[in-house]
Amino acid sequence: MYEFDKIDVKIVNLLLEDGRMSASELARRIGDISERAIRYRIERMIDDDVIRISAVIRPEALGLTIKADVWLEVESDLILDVAKKMTEFENVTYVACAIGQNDISIQVVAKDTSEIYHFVTEVVRKVRGVRKTTTSIVPLVLKDVYQWRVPERISQELDEKQIT
Repeated sequence: MYEFDKIDVKIVNLLLEDGRMSASELARRIGDISERAIRYRIERMIDDDVIRISAVIRPEALGLTIKADVWLEVESDLILDVAKKMTEFENVTYVACAIGQNDISIQVVAKDTSEIYHFVTEVVRKVRGVRKTTTSIVPLVLKDVYQWRVPERISQELDEKQIT
């Protein structure tokens, strides 16, 4: 597990605001740390696969305004194969294996609901091993993984750890 400290958390949270923020601006906003130290910390977090800095396209900007969550029930021996197959589709933005009522969760983007319907019924349901799908249209997303911040509880634990 990566050893975060308070400065790392501040860097990550500022980069979430603007992933292009320069090391000098980060150092100015955080205070009491050099631009060089900021660059070193960012490189270390990238090298240790703690953070990734990349462009995040909004599907809506491309006319893909409809999102749907689709849960798949799959034959038990084929769960990983089906999940890997789902990653190959360009309109699938998220794929995860689950434990519980459903085996796989995917998110699909499309121009309209008929495109979602076609994709689920004519593509997903025809993948070998898929037994059942459940689809929900997602009209509003209030928080996405790209907006996730380090939880306050962890920040407080880091503060306490540095005091002792």
